[in-house]
Amino acid sequence: MRFFLIHDSFTELPDWPAALPPQGFLWVTCSRRVFEVQLERAQQHLQRLAGGGLVDLHVSDLINPQLPSQYDYTSWYDLLVFRRLAAGQGTERMFLDEERGTASSASQALAAIDTSPVGFAVFDRVLLTVHPADCSVRDFFQTRLSQLGQGSHATGDNGQPPAGELSRPVHDDEEAHLGVDPQLIEEHHLAGLAHGHRTEGRGPSRLPPSPADLMLRIVNHMVDSYLDLRRLLTRQLGYLQQDMLRSSGRFRHWQALLASRNTLHMLEDICEDQRSALQEWIDALEDWPVPTDPVAAREREVLRVRSRDVQEHIERVLNHVRRLETSSESAVQMHFSLQGSRTNAIMRTLTVLTAIFLPLNLITGVFGMNFDALPLIHASHGFWLAFGLMALVVVMLVWWFRRNRYLGD
Repeated sequence: MRFFLIHDSFTELPDWPAALPPQGFLWVTCSRRVFEVQLERAQQHLQRLAGGGLVDLHVSDLINPQLPSQYDYTSWYDLLVFRRLAAGQGTERMFLDEERGTASSASQALAAIDTSPVGFAVFDRVLLTVHPADCSVRDFFQTRLSQLGQGSHATGDNGQPPAGELSRPVHDDEEAHLGVDPQLIEEHHLAGLAHGHRTEGRGPSRLPPSPADLMLRIVNHMVDSYLDLRRLLTRQLGYLQQDMLRSSGRFRHWQALLASRNTLHMLEDICEDQRSALQEWIDALEDWPVPTDPVAAREREVLRVRSRDVQEHIERVLNHVRRLETSSESAVQMHFSLQGSRTNAIMRTLTVLTAIFLPLNLITGVFGMNFDALPLIHASHGFWLAFGLMALVVVMLVWWFRRNRYLGD
């Protein structure tokens, strides 16, 4: 269990603090097993620092490794459980290059997909995250926030940027991506400086101003980690489809293809759960009391924009998963269509051969009758005349079949 105090700087604490400082908030992060072992102690400190502990049902949700994405709330905290969509470690080495792989590597890559849930308990000034033991999200944000916290030392002693930089704040690229009005950003920045507050994303620190903002950043990072998974799925499905549509040989990796389709169905269900949970969070966010402070009001608006941006990312992931499902279904249909076309070509060839040999069998049967008065039976040139007649029939039938396109070129 690790503790980080976030305000104008990013500071790691050795243990639960005795009290929260006047400004900033506390981020407590731990693995699921550690949280289960230290639950009683964590409940006591949450009661002391946040004004209330976790409900028993929510505790069960946080320690459940199979729980789908969902959202719930109480009067003193919000709970969000969000499942990851990430490629497993070492999956990038399972393919020979960007195009080629093997059926075994594709199956191993599918089995290595990480969909473990991460739980968030969002209090007013405390954020509790419960994650798997090998989750890299915490390490990423610890490094990221440490770098952002170091940037806050560039401000002056009064918390304001040096002279000449006050009129034009440094805009966060992430907020520009969210589509926030630059004028709103500048007004928010100036108003925050006037009230002595640090404004998120407006100065050099760019640290999250609230537990909810940090939660949304982590969730957005978890959604964006699907990019690596998208490359993995595209590569393995591309290999299976190429192998399926190959003209020579027979497709033998139906088990791997079935596992791929089942995985895509599972990812679609996870994305739909993610979308539903985040939509419930957005609906609950609309019911929060409207802050009277202009800076807090603008931060609330940025929080709404960030939430909608995360939801849009989830929609993109869901659309991509559905496109992969459609692509795999189309490949299977094309495979069976090709198989049917090959079967038809074989049957057409056999039919033509039967049609050619049918008159030859008729001629042979006529001259094979046991009658003495048959013509050409006793003639010395009778065999050659019969053979020439059969050859002429074969040539005429082949010419007629080619003219009517019953035989290929």
